[in-house]
Amino acid sequence: MGRYAALLGCLLLAGTTAHAQVRWMVQPKTSLAWWQVDPHLNHLWATTCPGDSSWRPGEGRSGGWSINPALKLPKTGYANVSDTIHVPLYPRPVGGVYPICVEAVRGELSSADTLKWRGVRGEIVVLGDALVTGEGIRDTYMHKIMGTNQFPEIRFTLDSVTNITRQADTLGGTALGTFTLHGVKKPVSAKVKAFHDGGGMRVLGKFRLPASMLLHEFGFSRYYMNLGVGTGIWHDLFMGIDLVLKPADTAASTKGGSN
Repeated sequence: MGRYAALLGCLLLAGTTAHAQVRWMVQPKTSLAWWQVDPHLNHLWATTCPGDSSWRPGEGRSGGWSINPALKLPKTGYANVSDTIHVPLYPRPVGGVYPICVEAVRGELSSADTLKWRGVRGEIVVLGDALVTGEGIRDTYMHKIMGTNQFPEIRFTLDSVTNITRQADTLGGTALGTFTLHGVKKPVSAKVKAFHDGGGMRVLGKFRLPASMLLHEFGFSRYYMNLGVGTGIWHDLFMGIDLVLKPADTAASTKGGSN
């Protein structure tokens, strides 16, 4: 299994013999969370790691940003054009992980069977105030809508991973669990994949919710959300994570996710 086996070989051995419980810790300096609306109207996306060179803010951004000139905005401008393929618009490339993120994501995963990945459990916590779009007034408005003073954390509690596949050095599957936003819990399933990168096991995951759920199920204010959600302009909300995990004993000695 190449580099992936080099990283997890000892864990796979544990899973096939003693079934020892293995724990992985999120490395906050190299891990991030993001959201993106469809249609994004060239500005409706956010990240907890805006300093990453592979990300850029959208139209109408505040001043002071240093933007990689290779990262172009979609040609659709503010037009109401659906795009569920390029999600997220600006993903981190393989090999492009650096310890420059604010420490907005924490959590851990554990399993006693790292061969077939049965019994995987865990929780990922994101600080809502750390999500930014790149426009100060818009971000203040977003945090007010999210009620981050009252509900500072966004959570995903992992119950299991199903439909596991292997392709070369990459594991894929579907993560089943509970998503907590604005104090409301809802069951979700997220597509995930894991591979060796960033000095650990890199895990990418994303899921999709109808934008109308923000009003009707998560209890967001219609007064604040009516323009995008109430009028039907926003179709879907995508949320995701890009994590670097290390075994708990290794993580303790390399706190902060440095390579």
